[in-house]
Amino acid sequence: VQLQASGGGLVQAGDSLRLSCEASGRALSRSYMGWFRQPPGKDREFVGRIAWIGGSTYLIDPLKGRFTISRDNAKNTLYLQMNNLKPEDTAVYYCAADCMDWDKARCDYWGQGTLVTVSS
Repeated sequence: VQLQASGGGLVQAGDSLRLSCEASGRALSRSYMGWFRQPPGKDREFVGRIAWIGGSTYLIDPLKGRFTISRDNAKNTLYLQMNNLKPEDTAVYYCAADCMDWDKARCDYWGQGTLVTVSS
């Protein structure tokens, strides 16, 4: 399985960005894909996940109301819509699949990461 993340960039506080993650290769063995982020100098942290079948989502509480996870099954693509961005959202964002432990970022497949920089 290959995951290709894209959509990062330099934005100002209050702006929006949509990250994409296209999956290719064999079918994923587990039914969820998700996003993590790693701020400068900090550990990688879980952002949220979505069920590939059914589309149920989970986002960590601090991001609810600003971030949304969605997917397009036909395109094998995962999205992270980020609104009202804040400087503390600055991080490298990673998509992941086949995760045994989301809290500990134990996943079999990772995208290459896409950098989001939010200026104040």
